[in-house]
Amino acid sequence: MTRIVAQIEATPIAAPEPRRSRTSGIDRALQILDYLQKVERPATAYEIARDIGAPLSTIYVIVDDLVEKELLDRQDNGLLWLGPRLYHYGLTYARTLDLLNVAIQEMHELAQSSGETIQICGRDGDHMVVLAMKEGKDHFQVTSRVGTRSPLNWTASGRMLVGHLPEEERRAIFARSATASPTGRAETDQKVLASTAAAALEQRLSIQAGESDFSVACIAAPICDGEGACRATISIVVPDIKLKQKNPDLVHLVKASARRIESRLGWRSVK
Repeated sequence: MTRIVAQIEATPIAAPEPRRSRTSGIDRALQILDYLQKVERPATAYEIARDIGAPLSTIYVIVDDLVEKELLDRQDNGLLWLGPRLYHYGLTYARTLDLLNVAIQEMHELAQSSGETIQICGRDGDHMVVLAMKEGKDHFQVTSRVGTRSPLNWTASGRMLVGHLPEEERRAIFARSATASPTGRAETDQKVLASTAAAALEQRLSIQAGESDFSVACIAAPICDGEGACRATISIVVPDIKLKQKNPDLVHLVKASARRIESRLGWRSVK
């Protein structure tokens, strides 16, 4: 018996095989939707499967289900795009957002008083996204419409949206996300961006001209909550030749609008 026990104790116990990681159907569906949002254009099932690293057969099954439920739309040429059901969800969600509701009201008032194009922008991970937009009287054409996502380092709003974060976090964000802009004029150095982001938030003003689009300038002010975090921005988009105009004073107008939004939300008093 002693020999048997010793023999059992000496026998190595095989380690259990690691469980294979499985991706659930809902995770795959979210990967598909996230991919289409990222590329901002219709795509084939093959493109989606290839770029998210999923089996094509799996993607076909999930895509068919999403199309049937109107979460995806299959166009006549076979390309896939976001479906109408998502739009209705978005409208319902937007109606429940106090910040966006108040900001949109102020956006229309600022467009009227300034005569210029106004945007409300927020942060989506390492990108800035245009949440709402009102065109000015002269219909100055800008490429960034509602839903447009841009790297944070390209825009006045993008930098300010991370200005309240600790310096190390700001540097990490810009280190992984800062890219060259179409004009080649956007700053990409993480240290410079981290510093200017904090300074812009402290000054409650960020201005950029020609960094993302030629001859286009943006004057942005932060919308900060009670803790001082920049939750969104309101900005005036103009031809760069209008940056220094004083009648009306665009800098004064946009900063006053941001303060009124914060006041209406109860985050701080108007100064």
